[in-house]
Amino acid sequence: MVGTVAANDLKTKGIKAIEDALLNQPEVALSVRGQVKYVVMSQEHYHYLRECELEAALAESRADLAEGRFVKETVAQHVKRLKQINKAAK
Repeated sequence: MVGTVAANDLKTKGIKAIEDALLNQPEVALSVRGQVKYVVMSQEHYHYLRECELEAALAESRADLAEGRFVKETVAQHVKRLKQINKAAK
């Protein structure tokens, strides 16, 4: 469960409120008037999440290649296909 720091605590305690909250958890929610508006995390944790995101995208791409879900075309063919897709979407 993500802990919460109220905006008023942030105003009075400054960044120390976030630092203290992050001591025991990777993410902290910031609430404004009782509603969570933001989530704060260390840069190290952010980079970890980005790496996970990129690994998931790579796994998805590899699965697409293995299943033949790709198009092999020239740049000109690709641009033409994108223009057709955009036209059809309008």
